[in-house]
Amino acid sequence: MFNLKGNIAVVSGASSGLGLQMATALARQGADLMLLARRKERLEELAEKLISAYGVKVITEKCDVTLTEDIDRAAEICEKEFGKCDILLNCAGASKDKGVVDMSDEEWDFTIATDETSVFKMTRAFAKIMKKNHYGRIINIASMYGLVGNTKIHTIAYHTSKGAVVNFTRAVAAELATDGITCNAICPGYFETELTKAVLDTPDFQEFAKEHVPMERYGKPGELDAAIVFLASKEASYVTGVILPVDGGYTAI
Repeated sequence: MFNLKGNIAVVSGASSGLGLQMATALARQGADLMLLARRKERLEELAEKLISAYGVKVITEKCDVTLTEDIDRAAEICEKEFGKCDILLNCAGASKDKGVVDMSDEEWDFTIATDETSVFKMTRAFAKIMKKNHYGRIINIASMYGLVGNTKIHTIAYHTSKGAVVNFTRAVAAELATDGITCNAICPGYFETELTKAVLDTPDFQEFAKEHVPMERYGKPGELDAAIVFLASKEASYVTGVILPVDGGYTAI
């Protein structure tokens, strides 16, 4: 089960963090990849590693997911190079962290464009390819912060954008269900990446995790892999519209 050989997976935000980890998980299962991000040099480094380790085909493309023209160009290249898109992993994102009283219009607009509108634009472009082949697996990376509020970090636009991704996922799942396309979302909790490790390893956060996360720790590299591989697989053909927290139990209490 869960062999992705022969599948074409498009991963946005693949140059670092969770995007890099999840692209690696898909390659490990045999999927060929199109990697998208703004830092093409980082994509090329990752591509070399994946080709060497797993023998898959990997192409890279510089893509700003807030720009419609970049996304549409990437979709055209994908269809030309591979002839199809089986898996779309919407992982790109960035956030300006402010509370509702202090956030500026510019900070709000930046976060919504990057974390919410980009998911719409990516899905629109690549679902058109999927519909031609009557097959697709769309996986949106939302957040546990799309399901609940929090008292640790004031980040109103991030909560809003990820909450929108959650219901966008349900709407797309319903709309494309008869086209052989599933659409699901993963809501990660606190995970270690190159950008978050310094914060997560502080005594203050360790104490917070022990109090608020039932498993009393943050997520480790690789602990999202099973969720990604399952939702990307042909075996998950009757799973759509699912919002899957991977958060150590944070949203269970």
